[in-house]
Amino acid sequence: MPTIVHEFAWPDRLVVGTVGRPGSREFYLQARTKARIVTVALEKEQSALLAQKIDEVLDELKSTEGNPFRVPDSTPVELVDNDPLEQPLDTQFRTGAMGLGWDPTTAEIVIEAYAMAEVNDVDPDEFGSEPIEVEPSEALFVRIPVGTARAFAKRTREVVGEGRPTCPLCGYPMNPEGHVCPQPGAL
Repeated sequence: MPTIVHEFAWPDRLVVGTVGRPGSREFYLQARTKARIVTVALEKEQSALLAQKIDEVLDELKSTEGNPFRVPDSTPVELVDNDPLEQPLDTQFRTGAMGLGWDPTTAEIVIEAYAMAEVNDVDPDEFGSEPIEVEPSEALFVRIPVGTARAFAKRTREVVGEGRPTCPLCGYPMNPEGHVCPQPGAL
């Protein structure tokens, strides 16, 4: 069965947002153009890594000698989006693999999110030691200009950072009801 691809070129809105309380939040990537909205679930770590890698790509472009593209250092104020996710949340899929790229022909950051592959009823003896390639059932491809990419990365870092505080000794998240630190000698 071919992969169902949800494509957005310069969407009206692209955000990472959460539902739930710190410690049990669920993360979502949401793209919207007019009335069309696609929401995919992803992990906190995927969100954080996506923001980090977008900033790295933009910073590298900015520092590349002879780069003909204007890359902002910070988020353009007109692109700041602090609104919550659009409701109701109708999640298309849970993200497995992700991809990130730069298209120099259009000066766009390209974000790819692929549905987590599910392998059911596979007899491992049938395939031996060969890896099994499974096509994802769905994918989300989003193309955004550099200013929007900078704003997206900033918001995503802020959303990720709104979680539980980290323990200064071990770096693990601390729950409101307490924290058992694995560091020797910690109280």
